[in-house]
Amino acid sequence: MNYGYVRFILGRILLLEAVLLIPSLLLSLIDKEGGQILLALVLSMGMALGLGILLSFRTPVQTAFYAREGFVIVALAWIALSFFGALPFVISGTIPSIIDAFFETASGFTTTGASILTNVEAMPRSLLFWRSLTHLIGGMGVLVFVLAIMPRVESAAVHIMKAEVPGPIFGKLLARVSNSARVLYIIYLLMTAALVILLFAGGMPLFDSFLHAFGAAGTGGFSIKNTSIAFYDSAYIEMVLAVAMILFGVNFNLYYLILIRQVKTALKNEELRWYLGIIAASVLVISISISSLYDSPGRLLRDVFFTVSSIITTTGYVTADFDQWPLIARAVLLLLMFVGAMSGSTGGGLKVTRVALLIKTGIQEIRRTINPNRRTPLKFDGKAMDSPLQRSINTYFTVYALFFTFSLLIVSIHAPNFITAFSAVAATFNNIGPGLDMAGPTSNYAGLSDLSKIVLSFAMIAGRLEILPVLILFSPRTWRKI
Repeated sequence: MNYGYVRFILGRILLLEAVLLIPSLLLSLIDKEGGQILLALVLSMGMALGLGILLSFRTPVQTAFYAREGFVIVALAWIALSFFGALPFVISGTIPSIIDAFFETASGFTTTGASILTNVEAMPRSLLFWRSLTHLIGGMGVLVFVLAIMPRVESAAVHIMKAEVPGPIFGKLLARVSNSARVLYIIYLLMTAALVILLFAGGMPLFDSFLHAFGAAGTGGFSIKNTSIAFYDSAYIEMVLAVAMILFGVNFNLYYLILIRQVKTALKNEELRWYLGIIAASVLVISISISSLYDSPGRLLRDVFFTVSSIITTTGYVTADFDQWPLIARAVLLLLMFVGAMSGSTGGGLKVTRVALLIKTGIQEIRRTINPNRRTPLKFDGKAMDSPLQRSINTYFTVYALFFTFSLLIVSIHAPNFITAFSAVAATFNNIGPGLDMAGPTSNYAGLSDLSKIVLSFAMIAGRLEILPVLILFSPRTWRKI
């Protein structure tokens, strides 16, 4: 274990967090929010800055590192970011409990959108901005951002990017990892800027436009209104956000292909076809199942399309109380929570690639049982899938199920009922936000026990990092000298 390099990168991450707090500090000064809020932001910046300088003051002699260090750096970075990012809420008194504040901040950075706030509109604008900014930074990945602005971190930076970029298949866009990270972030920020403009053009206030664009871009779902997007009651705003959520749930590598004029290659992507097909099928099934609840077909399609877009991309914005929909509709939404968005996107869940390959593997095994002599290679996107990749997907699904079950058992200790416990774990582990019943779209996580909030906080981080970095971090073997 290269402890020196782990220390150095963590220090740089904390320095970055201190810098990211500056816009909130400036906004607090502009709004004249009062000494307590300003003091909270200054102290939080000071603590992050002080520890960051202490950790990164001395450049490590040995800069080479491997997969183990990459996983540890990513896991520690996300935990440290969530802890120090929670300090403004705790020091200001807006969220007095460190457990609640850690839950809220972890939900922000992991782009989950689950909240313990019962009246978000009472929060000062500076802290609302910080809360939503965590979505923007966490969406593409904090360490991907670091790689984009620190070209010197190149030697084995691919291990960091592999640990943080979601999906079973990782591919660099360009030869240098830092250049790949930079391209991804440029595309990401340009799409976010375009969304801000579109929302503002639709009548949403500029401040609201920025923060809701941050939530859609990171597929996080933090709103600054108690009733979420339903507050605006605008078909234009809902459709712009619904389409935007779907676009941010697409693999960003495909946008790069479009930029270099390989549009046909991008559109032929099999995962994209699965993704759009699942969305279309879900909208159709849910629309049929809830048609009796609506008088207007237009309003019906508007609510269903927005909700499906929000859930499959694991964003969590709400325009309708889907907890009141028939069981078949809620069952489809629950399944979408597990499916998630595409690999290489800002969305969570299992990812469409894994789900598609698991389905294809099941079909292949059935065919082999019927005809043992038949040997058909498993293909995806026109390419034969090798055995190591299939094993890694099967292994991930097994670990995913075990981690989910373990979290569910602990949350069930204090949960009022099974639906609340199950949907809360599903919604946080898959980085969605709203679940069902007590954790439903018109409720929040404030009523859960501190133990449940701690477990769900780490479930959010594990889900965002796809489990392995967190498991490696807490494994005793990781810290042994080889």
